[in-house]
Amino acid sequence: MSYAPKRGTVALEDAEILDQRAFAGRQFILRVHAPKAARRAAPGMFAHISCDPAVPLRRPLSIMRASAEEGWLEFLYKPKGWGLDKLAARQPGEVLSVLAPIGHGFTIDPSRPRLLALGGGVGIPPMIFLADVTRDRTDLAPLVLMGSEVPFPFELAASRFEVPGAPAEASDAVALLERWGVPSRLASNAGLSGAFRGYITDLARAFLATLPPAELARTQVFACGPTPMLAACAKLARELDLPCQLALEEFMACGIGGCAGCNVRLQTAEGPAMKRVCVDGPVFDAREVYPA
Repeated sequence: MSYAPKRGTVALEDAEILDQRAFAGRQFILRVHAPKAARRAAPGMFAHISCDPAVPLRRPLSIMRASAEEGWLEFLYKPKGWGLDKLAARQPGEVLSVLAPIGHGFTIDPSRPRLLALGGGVGIPPMIFLADVTRDRTDLAPLVLMGSEVPFPFELAASRFEVPGAPAEASDAVALLERWGVPSRLASNAGLSGAFRGYITDLARAFLATLPPAELARTQVFACGPTPMLAACAKLARELDLPCQLALEEFMACGIGGCAGCNVRLQTAEGPAMKRVCVDGPVFDAREVYPA
């Protein structure tokens, strides 16, 4: 097996923490200075971060935003376990070892310009990144739907964009996306104000039901989130014959394909296969992850 195509694509950097902010529901947004990684980052890729000198193994975090010009990466995470608890205690000015960007990101099919991006919980970051890199493209029409059972860690605003199929209760959007000109809507089973009461896939189904066949043929789906949500997204896409890409999240040790600790079983065109989420993914075709 040759690893030559991956040479020069991943940077190991001592990244200074530029900002670390806490939000309701024990959620954190972290920004670090990592200029080499920022130049190469793309939606769906992730970083492997050394959280603290006392924590021997790195932790994988999806990249939420990147600025090649200013040289920073941004992450949204929710501490679960010792490692991310330690990361949440780190302060601006401190330095983290960051290995990034890792993996294969989303691939946009230009023949399907309507992009439906679905992010659940800590699966939201890749969808924010996807909106960021497509917001100035006049040939694409992204729509971001986000689900959470805790308050969203973003400034929210009443949306100025109509989203067909969205009920009146789904009135709020992420203010940053509003400023970018990207429509968005929220979903929650926790009764959050301004959000659709239900699952994100129910909101997506309501929107897709408004599209005539010609528009469905111009639509593609991207999703990241908890396993049940990804399975539901794959099922919805299969029912409507829509291409769908899933960004998977798995526990991993090395993050560069050596340990094979993040293997998942896929159903490929050549038959069943074990693939590594870190370097073969994290983005896979939904039909391979959840075959009919």
